[in-house]
Amino acid sequence: MQVTGRVNGDTLYIFLSGELDEYNAAAARSEADALIERNLCCARAVFDLADVHFMDSSGIGFLIGRYKKLKRCAMPAFIRSPDFAADKILSMSGIYSLIPKL
Repeated sequence: MQVTGRVNGDTLYIFLSGELDEYNAAAARSEADALIERNLCCARAVFDLADVHFMDSSGIGFLIGRYKKLKRCAMPAFIRSPDFAADKILSMSGIYSLIPKL
């Protein structure tokens, strides 16, 4: 799992690439948290899942944990470009009620 970030205007984009599962979630969590901490001045955060090839319940836990962190910072979170399988998992979990899909 690779986690990279980019700020465009007042939006922090967090790009995830690879497999977001129990083996990679801890490292991804650490990297995403560091990106968030360095960019607290942003108005919103967008998790780009276009390059996530596999996601299980650990991926949902990752997103919910980052949502809670961002909420404490008063920064709304959004999800962008999940593939079909990830979109199905995220829809079934109800996560889009917390983190809307763009």
